[in-house]
Amino acid sequence: MKTAMDMDIQYLPGVGSKRAALLKSELDVGTVGDLLHLYPFRYIDRSTVHRIADLLPDQAYVQIRATVLRVRLFAKNGAELPAEGVKYNLANRLSVIVGDDSGEIETVFFKGIKWMHTRLLPGHTFLFFGKPTIWSGRINLVHPEVDAPDSAVAGGLTGVYTSTEKLHNSGVTGKVMLRLMGAALESVLPSLQETLPDYILREKGLVPLSFALRQIHFPVSQEALAKATYRLKFEELFYLQLSLLRQKYVRSRSAVGLVMPRVGEAFNACYRALPYDLTGAQKRVIREIRDDMRSGHQMNRLLQGDVGSGKTMVAVLSALIAVGNGYQTCLMAPTEVLAQQHYANISRYLAPTGVRAALLTGATGTAARREIHAGLEDGSIGLIVGTHALIEDTVQFRALGLAIVDEQHRFGVDQRARLWNKGAGGVEPHVLVMTATPIPRTLAMTLYGDLDVSVIDEMPPGRKPIQTLCIGEEKRHAMHNFIRDEIAKGHQAFIVYPLIFESEKVDYKNLELGYEEIVKAFPLPDYKVAIVHGRQTTQEKDFNMGAFAAGRAQILVSTTVIEVGVDVPNASVMVIESAERFGLSQLHQLRGRVGRGSERSFCILMKGRKVSKESQKRLDMMCSTEDGFVLAEEDMKMRGPGDLEGTQQSGLPISLNIASLARDGLILSDARTYADHILDLDPSLERPENALLSAELHRDKYAIRDYSQIS
Repeated sequence: MKTAMDMDIQYLPGVGSKRAALLKSELDVGTVGDLLHLYPFRYIDRSTVHRIADLLPDQAYVQIRATVLRVRLFAKNGAELPAEGVKYNLANRLSVIVGDDSGEIETVFFKGIKWMHTRLLPGHTFLFFGKPTIWSGRINLVHPEVDAPDSAVAGGLTGVYTSTEKLHNSGVTGKVMLRLMGAALESVLPSLQETLPDYILREKGLVPLSFALRQIHFPVSQEALAKATYRLKFEELFYLQLSLLRQKYVRSRSAVGLVMPRVGEAFNACYRALPYDLTGAQKRVIREIRDDMRSGHQMNRLLQGDVGSGKTMVAVLSALIAVGNGYQTCLMAPTEVLAQQHYANISRYLAPTGVRAALLTGATGTAARREIHAGLEDGSIGLIVGTHALIEDTVQFRALGLAIVDEQHRFGVDQRARLWNKGAGGVEPHVLVMTATPIPRTLAMTLYGDLDVSVIDEMPPGRKPIQTLCIGEEKRHAMHNFIRDEIAKGHQAFIVYPLIFESEKVDYKNLELGYEEIVKAFPLPDYKVAIVHGRQTTQEKDFNMGAFAAGRAQILVSTTVIEVGVDVPNASVMVIESAERFGLSQLHQLRGRVGRGSERSFCILMKGRKVSKESQKRLDMMCSTEDGFVLAEEDMKMRGPGDLEGTQQSGLPISLNIASLARDGLILSDARTYADHILDLDPSLERPENALLSAELHRDKYAIRDYSQIS
């Protein structure tokens, strides 16, 4: 049923078809509801009237009440035009001198000259609102807003809306936006339907929607604005979590899971042979996974763990639970290098168990492939590690019970779906998704809101901290000497660049010049330098990466292709060139490539000559902590949620107009807990008091696939 909120914006008084097209193209505002959900991004306090004598050039917007004293018009060449019989087409500038009992100030207008000249008559008093600037050594106001002295805007907070140059040049100014918002509220409020049930408003102490919409656009006080803001933020985050959790509830009740009640001898053999104790976090996560696998419901769990926290060990023990119950496990990695690395590590862990493992990638030969296919079909292979090759139709399992995906955001939805379809007896396998990208809790709650999330937040004992330094160009020679010293001790070094080819607009060092410089500084035969970047063939990349991993090259010059998963325990130095160009999460991922052995390791952040305050703050943060989750939270505060996990905030299950995952973590947690509570009492939202919730979730904007799209 259509409501006043659904009315096309062109029919709102003051809009029309031309302005409607502009609002749609510039702000994606197509209906009256879209307009009312375009909230002010800040407010200007117009309750204070300043004295002219007190104005300073560095002040923000100010308001004065002043009387027009003198008015002058100027042509383009600077000549003053006569006051009588003005030809406005010749006028380029209007100068209006205004005054109060403390002094005088010039107000200047370059647009709307005729309108202002006929309105601002000497002797008349107005409210002038604008930003003080300096011209010819004197303070003035350029294009101030002009209102009657008793105007309502003088009373308090005025919203400032997102705009564009095109909108402003077409006359859709801040004042026009306020007028349109007023008209929108008048057309909508009389018939506005509440979007939250009464019991939620009562239990959560929320103001009605009509109050919230009026006060968010035209607040009468800071207190009213705070109540309106909280109500609208809570509603956005509540429905976001309700939509995700409802999918989870539906799936957990309908998705039959393979029941795996035993741990099995292979698990015990592997566990007993471990050369070290698992951390408390690893043990906790394994218990969570085991509970899922014997519950009778399909496991859909995200395993978050910082670089080096021991996720692979958890994956192996989880795989052995499946094996102990007669099922097979596959582990899918995004690259051949990472798959080979996983296979090498896993093979060591499986040695005491007698469980057969195999590696399947695009490079696997025909004969070996045939043998692997047979081993998967007859069940003799208990664990297969591979790349996209695992999803080929020719790969069939006897009894696939667990699918583990590493860095799942690097795979497409269809690729993952083809893997799930290989489950034993047509039942989808249990799913464990691993990521080494620390995701802030609020973002994980939303990106993976319908998954169970496990976090390994403890590092294995004995792992030495990585010393992180930030240096400038003047210390490059010293940095080279330091690398030579580390190589002399038998260690290796990564040197990472942000570019492959020089950009015309950006003057920081590119990979090719950097490679030439490193080869000169570290010449043959004493040193060997390998190079890896995204434009090489897979074979070239694997050859060079392999040379470094095997110790045949002491230095690897690279782009960020080595960001995820490359494990070279002998590498003790990570140099990141133009470090100011990277985000915190990426810098942290790169740093995690070293410190994987028993030796002390170093991360050297090379910064350019011109570094912004924000970039320097990032570099300082890197030097102050190794905690990836602390850095991820900071990164989200500084950059917003966009692109921390290859996503944008606008790509969330619903668009957020007022709430922020970076700033509103407490409201999000409260909204999620409350949504969980409601679904516990009424999983299908069938009770009469929840009819409004059910109807809201059936609206188009909630017609989404699971964001995680795990199964």
